[in-house]
Amino acid sequence: MSYFGLDIHKLGFGLMRLPRNEGGIDIEQTSEMVDMFLAAGGNYFDTAYGYAGSETAIGKALVARHPRESYFLASKLPAWSAADANQARAMLDESLKRTGAGYFDFYLLHNLGEHRSKFFYDYDIWNFVQRKKEEGVIKHVGLSFHDKAVELDKLLTAHPEMEFVQLQINYADWENPAVESRLCLEVAARHGKPVIIMEPIRGGTLANPPQRIRESFEAAVPGQTPAAWALRYAASLDNVVTVLSGMSNIEQMRENIETAKGFGSLTATETEAIETARKILNEIEVVPCTACGYCMGDCPKHVAIYGIFAAYNTYLMYDNLQSAKGNYGWNTRGHGWGKASDCIKCGKCEKVCPQHIRIREELQKAARLFEN
Repeated sequence: MSYFGLDIHKLGFGLMRLPRNEGGIDIEQTSEMVDMFLAAGGNYFDTAYGYAGSETAIGKALVARHPRESYFLASKLPAWSAADANQARAMLDESLKRTGAGYFDFYLLHNLGEHRSKFFYDYDIWNFVQRKKEEGVIKHVGLSFHDKAVELDKLLTAHPEMEFVQLQINYADWENPAVESRLCLEVAARHGKPVIIMEPIRGGTLANPPQRIRESFEAAVPGQTPAAWALRYAASLDNVVTVLSGMSNIEQMRENIETAKGFGSLTATETEAIETARKILNEIEVVPCTACGYCMGDCPKHVAIYGIFAAYNTYLMYDNLQSAKGNYGWNTRGHGWGKASDCIKCGKCEKVCPQHIRIREELQKAARLFEN
């Protein structure tokens, strides 16, 4: 299916995790990956103002080496990281300068949701990007989003001019109460907004899922890697423009190009295997937090309780401490919230928890895991 009247390949190249060497991003290897991607029919590249070195790198590896009309380039504006409106608006010009692209085919208001959305209103970024679209330096405007479906519905209701939405969608987060992949996808569909999928492999965790899941996948389709399962699942969903994969080396590029040849509907056997994988994940004993947020309302230390539990559960489910620590940092200091060890054990949180979680005890476990 064509979106925006454009022939966009279903596999997109996410540029957040480019290969690195001692000098920073490895431009030589990135250039080789770009060439492989284009040769295979890929044409959608996704960078962002906040991806350290990424815009400059893709300017060298892609923009300076290939005709501008041979690809689509997306970048993003994180207004919440700016000190004022002028600084926020200057990010677009800086991104254009770094990439040398002349214009962006797709431009996103970056990472809306939670406390971050207010900055796009405070700095009048909604109207700013529309003016830039009229000037021709932006072809299509959308937003990327990390929050609950109800908040996405509010944003799209208030801003029907948004042409597309970028969402975190994967089989593990399909019913995750902290992510609400399915519900967010349904909201986008109700508003008539096509979706670009990010985190289809959940930051790499689904490339190495629990052994029982790997065995189930192998029984269903021998030889297909867990990463390929995750990518093919995301690409099989309706209303999807492209599925971004943050590839970090040539081998990952090669594997994903091969996987993309099989993009399409899943067979009944494959669908059953995905459902089995979800059941296995649901059977793993985790902190039964539904991310309702009641616990955080009266917390005197503003501890990021449900964000901490989300990171802790990532560790329990995937046994990937590095990924879980990354989630922990983002969910605490990345949001301006307190860490687990900030808890003073007052117990206010436990009095309002609908799931009757022993929050103080679980926070202590998280502090020992992530802060030592």
